[in-house]
Amino acid sequence: MSSSTPIARGGKKYKYERLLDTEPAPEATRTLDVHEATHRILDHHLKTFRSIKRRQLILMASTVIGALVLLYWVIGSNSYDLLSNCDSVDVGYQCQPEISHYWGQYSPYFSVPSEISSEVPDGCQITFAQILSRHAARDPTSGKTKSYNSTINRIHANAKSYTGDYAFIKDYQYTLGADQLTSFGQQQMINSGEKFYSRYRTLALHTIPFIRSSGQDRVVESALNWTQGYHSSRAQDNPANANEGYPYPMVIISEDAGFNNSLSHSLCTEFEDGAFSDHGDDAQAAWAAVFTPAITARLNENLPGVNFTMDETIYMMDMCPFNTVADSAGAISAFCALFTESEWNAYDYYQSLGKYYGYGWGNPLGATQGVGFANELIARLTNTPVNDHTSTNSTLDSSRKTFPLGGSTSLYADFSHDNDMTSIFMALGLYNRTRPLLNTTIEDVQDTNGYSAAWTVPFAARAYFEKMVCLDDDEEMVRVIVNDRVLPLEACQAGKLGQCSVSAFVDMLSFPRDGGNWDKCFV
Repeated sequence: MSSSTPIARGGKKYKYERLLDTEPAPEATRTLDVHEATHRILDHHLKTFRSIKRRQLILMASTVIGALVLLYWVIGSNSYDLLSNCDSVDVGYQCQPEISHYWGQYSPYFSVPSEISSEVPDGCQITFAQILSRHAARDPTSGKTKSYNSTINRIHANAKSYTGDYAFIKDYQYTLGADQLTSFGQQQMINSGEKFYSRYRTLALHTIPFIRSSGQDRVVESALNWTQGYHSSRAQDNPANANEGYPYPMVIISEDAGFNNSLSHSLCTEFEDGAFSDHGDDAQAAWAAVFTPAITARLNENLPGVNFTMDETIYMMDMCPFNTVADSAGAISAFCALFTESEWNAYDYYQSLGKYYGYGWGNPLGATQGVGFANELIARLTNTPVNDHTSTNSTLDSSRKTFPLGGSTSLYADFSHDNDMTSIFMALGLYNRTRPLLNTTIEDVQDTNGYSAAWTVPFAARAYFEKMVCLDDDEEMVRVIVNDRVLPLEACQAGKLGQCSVSAFVDMLSFPRDGGNWDKCFV
């Protein structure tokens, strides 16, 4: 394998594959038909979801006795405590944060440091909340899992010895699947639902959120797990109405080719296949050529006979987060100790380059892919019809059944992918202070004004868009929180607590309101 062999990095070489046939709801389909199709799709996912849960319960019951027997041996062992869990509802994943918070989009969600308190400001009351969430921790994509498996097989076939920290690889068997949520990831979303309910309890106690999901299996199942956490908290809070409306209705938007979907890109042909489609890969390749050679040399020294390539060096680093989230408790994988903290910082920057140049302002059409959702958010914040001619589905967005506005709907939950969320954040101008990232010199989050892949789109990432009324303000205010970090929103002259008026927030969104260069998608 040549070190220059192209791989699916942060750019668009990898296309998500639809794993299950679903009922398509094309742009021209009548609203009622779309609604019925959505229920059929949701019913299928619910049956699958419940089946998975039943199998998990059986597995858990069958292993309790064995776990108790092992307890004595676990206590006092020098190995990782198998009964501990690194993840929590309030602050997310906190095991070895000096490395685990530097895995780019493969980091599990963690509470990002914020210079502004994320507590609701004194004298203010939340009137509206929207969560935009990435799906939770998953197995590698189908293409990546083949590459990882091949790398492990090549090591086993060629390594002449396994020394020191590398000794475990001799007996390591590759068992990761492809594309699906892990049990750790399922719990991430349950935690996320619980946290959302707790934060917006005054609204959530008497309100069912309006929920949409992009159609990929892991996204839909993430949404279902999120509703489980939300509903569990709501039922404890209000047992008299514990089963009201549950399972909650959900609009599932197909990811089939040619289908309008503001939560999953695919329509902009110049972005998908044109001159800019390799920007993310190119930026990553330039940085990989800088930071991987020393790592590759060390791998080859400790596993003589393998002759690792640059790509395989990245794969070996990828094995750390993927094996970690494959463990139900998120136990740090032995692969992680093969690399230093500074090398993980470089790896995190590698992933950030892929997102920024693949889907952000580093790509001339990156932010354009997020314009549709940005205009939908404007509609929700202002209780006005969606005004958009990009990726939105006008059939869905013109119906109060599939896109309600105002009235009793004050909570919204949308579920998507990391790439699409990156484009949405850029279209909303949330990281306009981030200068173009260098691809030959590492920059930290201070240099990038708070932008990194790990800080923005980790597994189970969540952005909150809040609207609130405050005693000292004549107009409703808006605040944006990404993974618990309150964004300063300088473009709309936000105050010291991060809020700006609804009108000022909408005014700053001239890029999506003006179409976001969508006309350049089809040159």
